[in-house]
Amino acid sequence: MVSIPCACAEARVTWMILLVGLVVGMVSGVVGIGGGVLFVPALIWLLGMNQHKAQGTSLAALLAPVGIFAFMEYYRKGNADLRVGLLLALGFLVGGYFGAVGAQHIPEVWLRRIFAVTLVAVGGRMWFSR
Repeated sequence: MVSIPCACAEARVTWMILLVGLVVGMVSGVVGIGGGVLFVPALIWLLGMNQHKAQGTSLAALLAPVGIFAFMEYYRKGNADLRVGLLLALGFLVGGYFGAVGAQHIPEVWLRRIFAVTLVAVGGRMWFSR
């Protein structure tokens, strides 16, 4: 992360990070994507983090049930399956650990490329499906 020389600059960075969280939260609530799809690029471009640090920081943001209010709104309208969601969370708990262990052994440039290809592949699949 970039060195911050004064408290004023630190306050600006803090507000910028909060604004990124707000915007990512809103987009995630609208389209249902995981925050990492937007957090990781924002952390790289705005805070100068490397790919590994951005991915780890993105996961830190998702530790608490940050999507609880968005989930409650979807659930209240009958648009969320709690059982499936909990099973996905359990799988993510285990898979996330093993994925993180593996990611620590992937060079920065390849990790970034894997991230980019994943976004393009998922986006392309959604774009061209009915």
